[in-house]
Amino acid sequence: MKRAATTTESPLPYEGSRHQTLSAYIQARFDEFSRSQKDVAQYIVDHLDEAAFQTAEELARRANTSSSTVVRFSQALGFEGFPELQGAAREEYRRAHAPVGRDGGTGGHGGGSAAPLFSLDQSEFETALAADHVNVEETARKSSRSDVEAAIDLIAGAPRVLIAGTDQMAFFASYMRHLLALLDLRAEIVASPSQEALSRLARIDEDTLVIGLSAGRPHPLVVRAMKLARHRKARTVAITDATLSEVAKLAQIRLYYSSNSPAFVRSHTALLSMIQALAYGVYSRDAAQYADRIKAFRLK
Repeated sequence: MKRAATTTESPLPYEGSRHQTLSAYIQARFDEFSRSQKDVAQYIVDHLDEAAFQTAEELARRANTSSSTVVRFSQALGFEGFPELQGAAREEYRRAHAPVGRDGGTGGHGGGSAAPLFSLDQSEFETALAADHVNVEETARKSSRSDVEAAIDLIAGAPRVLIAGTDQMAFFASYMRHLLALLDLRAEIVASPSQEALSRLARIDEDTLVIGLSAGRPHPLVVRAMKLARHRKARTVAITDATLSEVAKLAQIRLYYSSNSPAFVRSHTALLSMIQALAYGVYSRDAAQYADRIKAFRLK
């Protein structure tokens, strides 16, 4: 007895979609993945160089999941296993980093390009510094001037700024509040589910600007702040190292920073640079006024 043919179309495996890059293919299928697979997908898209050259175990650790999830994710894309996915990641990485001059023409990195920071036999210390150097440059290249200017306008004009960042992001939320306080801007932070922090969330209204900070999978409290802001028609800005992050999807303005690192934790050098650059952008709107205030603050 013959089985009836099914008309259900399953997604093509990556090998059948070679006109797409691996990153584009992952993004197109992102909503199909499980929560843990989304962590892997998100990390690969935003940290392609690490996915191209790290082991499955190391990639799993950085994506806060297990190596078996990395393997299952690879198979869900149509690969036999992680080595085949890694091969596709390396292919995309090499194409993206083919020698191209700054004017868009070919010609390699010779001529006017700067010499390497360190020799080929880098120490661990030098490798970490070199990675941070690349992170800041990558963040600058991917920053949209219009988005940055829009974020600065919102910060400068907001009657109230609420910065949401928990765990490791709590430090950066506090530092951003400090910089804005120097400019006499009213800023508060939500760094934990305390009663005081929840009361700050409850006061979100149309005059509030909510800035969500996240690294990797966002904390539920930050997601809650962004959802509440959206519901109450508040303005929102996301500063994140994951372009597919839920916090980014909920925000009106999205600012991305690169956090690649050879170390055991993500790098936040580019995040710190971005926060300071945003504050400087606000300062530059009325440097004379702000300079007098900062001078008075230092004399206290």
